[in-house]
Amino acid sequence: MSSSSQTPSPQDNAKPMDYREVFAGRQAYSQHTDPCELAAKASLSCMDRNSYNRDKCMDFFQAYRDCKKAWLEQRREDRRAGLPTPT
Repeated sequence: MSSSSQTPSPQDNAKPMDYREVFAGRQAYSQHTDPCELAAKASLSCMDRNSYNRDKCMDFFQAYRDCKKAWLEQRREDRRAGLPTPT
């Protein structure tokens, strides 16, 4: 089926964007800036495509969880290294 070629792979979004770049590039201050936004949107898009059948989107949910885990670990390492959180 040709829809698989149009559907992004869940793992395309498993790695978070550099949160420092995301924070620096935002237009206004928000505590809700999320480097895993693309993974979240891909999960929601999958749900839309599959009539909100969660079982068909589990790979996308896992990619989002992996992304968030990597992002939080990156932030922890930066704090341990004494790097300031971007504001």
